[in-house]
Amino acid sequence: MIFRQLFEPESSTYTYLLGDTESGHAVLIDPVVETAERNLAVINELGLELAYTLETHIHADHLTGALKLKHLAGSRIAGPAKDRLPCTDVGLEEGKPFIVGSLTLHPLYTPGHTSTHHSYLLEQGDTRRVFTGDALLIDGCGRTDFQSGDAEALYRSIHDKLFTLPDDTLVYPGHDYQHKHVSTIGQEKEGNARLGGGKTLEEFVAVMNALDLAYPAKIDYAVPGNEQCGECPPNVPLEMRKLCDVTRQG
Repeated sequence: MIFRQLFEPESSTYTYLLGDTESGHAVLIDPVVETAERNLAVINELGLELAYTLETHIHADHLTGALKLKHLAGSRIAGPAKDRLPCTDVGLEEGKPFIVGSLTLHPLYTPGHTSTHHSYLLEQGDTRRVFTGDALLIDGCGRTDFQSGDAEALYRSIHDKLFTLPDDTLVYPGHDYQHKHVSTIGQEKEGNARLGGGKTLEEFVAVMNALDLAYPAKIDYAVPGNEQCGECPPNVPLEMRKLCDVTRQG
């Protein structure tokens, strides 16, 4: 398997490239429209073909590159079936593995940041990786104060679905704002500032309720755009329209 962790600096988003060397197919988890062409260039340089883009949830801080990549590379769009998006080619559910060549991703339903959020577990030999989107971050977690967020649901998702994985499971989050790249389940169980050290549900809810976070700068057009897999919504700024309007490209 070929693995790359790619970064988009404006939203501090990690996009993950998984390449199956047997079939030559690649998957991009949580692509961002600003870096779609860069990511596609990396895939081509590795001698791979982009087969799927895969979303953990409907993002509020950036526009997905899924539709743009479908236009440029012919890739298919996969994401949580619970989102019921007409633009999605493949809907994923917990208990139903997502297979691309020799790669098998196991969807884990992890609501709380959004009501339909999924994480994805990949086991390759002795290495386990879990791609946690905005559910579990390194020394933190996703916010729960908008877009169907629910602090109690997030606590249960992390404790029941993620913290039950083996301690050596590698944690790859959807974002990091401190230039951290990877953690482990054991590290987060012990030291996560919001969830670790045996914090109770009541303690976690109090922490989340006390957060005073700014309104996401892109949410008003990112959410409706991502509900269409990255299509330009009517209210998207002009500089973004140049990126997401696939009718003007290629």
